[in-house]
Amino acid sequence: MKANYVFQNLCGTVYRQGNVLFTPDGNSVLSPVGNRVSVFDLINNKSRTLPFENRKNIACIGLSPDGQVLISIDQDGRALLVHFRKGTVLHHMNFQKPVSTISFAPNGKYFAIGHGNHIQVWNTPSHLAREFAPFVLHREYTGHQDEVTSIYWSRSSKYFLTTSRDMTARLYTLDPLEGFKPKSFGGHRDVVIGAWFSEDEKTIYTVSRDGAVFTWNAKKTTAEDDSDVEMDVLDLPSTSASAATVAEFAPAYTRWGITTRHFFNQANTKVACATFHPGTSLLIVGFSTGVFGLWEMPDFTPVHTLSISNEKISSVAVSASGEWLAFGASKLGQLLVWEWQSESYVLKQQGHYFDMNTLAFSQDGQNIATGGEDGKVKLWNASSGFCYVTFPEHTASISSVEFAKQGQVLFSASLDGTVRAFDLIRYRNFRTFTSPTPVQFCSLAVDPSGEVVCAGSLDTFEIYMWSVQTGKLLDILSGHTAPVSGLSFSPSGERLASSSWDRSVRLWGVFGRSRESEPITVSSEATALAFRPDGKELAVTTLDGQISFVDVAEGEIKSVIEGRRDISGGRKAEDRMSAANNAASKYFNSVCWTADGSCVIAGGSSKYVVIYDRADGVMVKKFQISENLSLDGTQEMLDSRRLTEAGSLDALDDNGNASDLEDRLDNSLPGAQKGDLSKRKYKRDARTNCVRFSATGRSWAAASTEGLLLYSLDESTTFDPIDLSLDLTPESTLETLAKGEHLIALVMALRLNEKPLIQRVYESIPAAEVRLVARQLPTVYVQRLLSFIAEHAESSPHVEFDLVWVAAMLTSHGRWLKERKAENASVFRALQKSVQAWESSVAKQCNDNSFTLSYLISQSKRAEVSNGNENGGIVY
Repeated sequence: MKANYVFQNLCGTVYRQGNVLFTPDGNSVLSPVGNRVSVFDLINNKSRTLPFENRKNIACIGLSPDGQVLISIDQDGRALLVHFRKGTVLHHMNFQKPVSTISFAPNGKYFAIGHGNHIQVWNTPSHLAREFAPFVLHREYTGHQDEVTSIYWSRSSKYFLTTSRDMTARLYTLDPLEGFKPKSFGGHRDVVIGAWFSEDEKTIYTVSRDGAVFTWNAKKTTAEDDSDVEMDVLDLPSTSASAATVAEFAPAYTRWGITTRHFFNQANTKVACATFHPGTSLLIVGFSTGVFGLWEMPDFTPVHTLSISNEKISSVAVSASGEWLAFGASKLGQLLVWEWQSESYVLKQQGHYFDMNTLAFSQDGQNIATGGEDGKVKLWNASSGFCYVTFPEHTASISSVEFAKQGQVLFSASLDGTVRAFDLIRYRNFRTFTSPTPVQFCSLAVDPSGEVVCAGSLDTFEIYMWSVQTGKLLDILSGHTAPVSGLSFSPSGERLASSSWDRSVRLWGVFGRSRESEPITVSSEATALAFRPDGKELAVTTLDGQISFVDVAEGEIKSVIEGRRDISGGRKAEDRMSAANNAASKYFNSVCWTADGSCVIAGGSSKYVVIYDRADGVMVKKFQISENLSLDGTQEMLDSRRLTEAGSLDALDDNGNASDLEDRLDNSLPGAQKGDLSKRKYKRDARTNCVRFSATGRSWAAASTEGLLLYSLDESTTFDPIDLSLDLTPESTLETLAKGEHLIALVMALRLNEKPLIQRVYESIPAAEVRLVARQLPTVYVQRLLSFIAEHAESSPHVEFDLVWVAAMLTSHGRWLKERKAENASVFRALQKSVQAWESSVAKQCNDNSFTLSYLISQSKRAEVSNGNENGGIVY
C-alpha cells in the first residue's frame, strides 16, 4: 500500500480570527484558519489551504500588491514570509511582541506593522533571490500613546495614516522631511478604527468605535490670533522647500481641520471594523451586532444596510474593483462575500460552531458528511472544499453519520434521542426514528441494502433497529451492560457487530431466528470497531491504546497491536508528567480499514494519526494533525518560564484585560466551563474524533480540533528525469526546443510554469507529433497541460490544432483522468466550455454563410428574371 499521503486541504473551518484579504485581481479571498491560511477561489468555486503552519493562531496577514509575497504573523509576533503562488516558506522572523496590523505599500517595496504603540516600516524581502538577512528595518515611528489599530498608505507610498486606541490618528512620511512633524488628528471620543485618504488625497476620513465619522480637509484661512493651530515650518512663507517637493508631499504640508461630523446612529451597537474604497468613495462598516452598512462619502449617503450574522463582524475587506465585500465573524466562524450592486452572496460559508465529532465519505468519495457539537450535519465537496448543504434538524450533539451504500441517503444519530434520514436529492429530512423511551444515541450502523438502520444508546445500553421504509421499530437488542460505543454491519449484511464500554464485543445475527450472541472479551473498554472489507475480520480499539483483531468466524482475538506508545506525545499545560511518561491518557477512539483491507488507520486523543500494516502488525506511517501551539497537547516539553505559583500562565483568566466591555463580561452559568470550575479560561486539546478512508483509497480525512483535514496521495513523487537538471531556465528550454526535443521542452516549460514560455513551446510542436508527445507526457503534467489548452482555446485562432491536442490527451490519459474525475472536474468544465464556444461560433458562421448564399442565389434569379423581361420574355 502507498503511504505517501500529504496534506491537501482543510475544510469544516473557514475563518477563526485575524483579517481577511482579497488578492490583487479580486478573484480570491485569503482567510486565516487557526495557524493556517485558506484561499477561496471565487471564480472557479474552489478552496485550498496553503501547506505552511505558523507556531500559533494567526493574528494578521498581508499580501504584496503583486500577489507574490504573503506575510502571516501569529499571536506572539512570529512571522512567516511565504511565496504565495507556490505556498513555500522563504523566511522566518520574530518581531518579539504581538503585531496588531500589517499593510504593504502600493509600490510593494515596504510594509508597515503596528508594533504596540510604535509603527515599524520594513523593506520587503525579495522572493527571487536568497538573502542572508532578508528583513531590514527602514524606520520606526513613535507618537501614539496606545496600541496601533490600522495603517493606510497613500498611492505614492511616500506617507501613511495610522490610527490607535489613544483616540487619535496620525500622518507620517516614509522619509524625513525638513521641519515636518507628524500630523495628529484628534477629537474622537473612542478608539479610532481606521483612517483613509480620498481618491484625490485632498480629504481624510476617520471612523471611531462609537460610530462617529469625521471628514478632514485643508483649512482655507487661519486667524492670526488662533493659537490652537500648529504651524509647521514648511507651512510658513519663508520655507525653503521647493514647489515640486510641496506638490509631492501636499498632504504633509496641509493644515487639516474637521469640516463635517457624521454619526451612524445604530442603537446599542459599536463599530467593530471598517474599510474604505477610494475609487467608488464607499465606506464599509461592520458593527458588533452582525450588521454591516455602506455609505457613500463625502455626503454620507446610505447605500444599504444588511444583517448577515448574529455575532460581531470581526474583519472586512473590499476587492480592488469595489464590487465584492468580504466579511469574517470569528465567534461563529463565518466567511461571507457580498456583491453590493446586485445584493447577492458570492460566498457564504460557516463551519461547525465547536468540535467536529464524526465524518463519513460517500461511496464515490466526492462528498463528505460531518456532524458537530452544534447539532448540525454538513455536506462538503471533497474537491472544492465547500459546504453545499446544512441540516439543522437535530437539537443536540451529533454522535455519528453514515451514508447508505445504495441511493442518495444520509443517516445521522444524535444525543437528542433521534436518528434521522436525509434525502440528498431534495435535501430534506424525510424520516425520523425514535425509541419508545427517551435515550441518547452514541453509535450508528446502516445495513448494506439501506433498509435497516441500527443505533446504540448511551444510557440504556441497548441497540435499536428500525425499518427505513416504514420508520417502525423492528427490534431492541439487549446484552451490553455499558454504553454501546460502536456499531458496524458486515459487508454482506448478515452480521451486526457492537462494541461497548463493558469490555466486550458482540456479533449479532440480526436476520436469523435467534438474537443471542456470545460476548468476546477485550482487554479494556472498547471505543470503536470496523469490519474488514471482506467481512472476515474485525478491528476493535480499546481504552488501553490497543487495536485487537477479531476473527468473525471463530469469534476470538487473533492478534493485538500495542499502539499506546505510537500515539503518545504532546504534553498539556497542566500535566504533571512529561509527554514520554504520560501515555496512560492516550488511546484510539476511531478506526477504519483501507479499501484493500491491508492496513488500518486509527486516531484518538492525541495529535497523531497512525497507519498500521495488518499482516506484519507494524506502524507504516504516523501523521501529526497540527503543530499549533495555541492548542493544548502539541508541545513535547513545557516552558518552565510559563509556570507560576498560580499555575500555567496560559490557564490564567485574562478576560478582564479585554478592550471591549462585551468581551470582559462573563455571561456563562456557574459550572458551564469545561475542566476545573475555578478557571475561566482553557485551551482546546489537539485530538482526532474520527478518521475515515475514502472508497477509492486515494485519500483519507480526519475530524480534528482544527477542522476537517484532508490527506491525499502525493503524485509529485513520480520520477521525472527533468528533476535532475540544474540549469532549468527559459533559455535552456528554448535551446531544447530548437534541437527538436519537443517532449522534454514541453515538460521543462510546464515545470517553470511561465505561460508565455509554455505557449511558445506548445505552438512550436508539429501537428504530426502531437499524438506521440501526448502519449509520452508524464501524468504529473496532464492536468496542468489540459488547463493550459482550455485557456489557450478561448483566445487562440488555432481551432484544429487545439482540437487535435484535446483528442490526443483524452485518448492517451483517459483512464487516468476517469479515476480522478472529481479532481479534474474544473478542467473538464473548462474544456467543455471551449468546445461549446467553438461549436456555437462555427454554427453561427455556417448560418451566416447559408443565409448569404441564399441571398445571393435569390438575387441572381431575380436578376435573370428582370433581364428576361427586358429582352421580350427571352431569358438567355
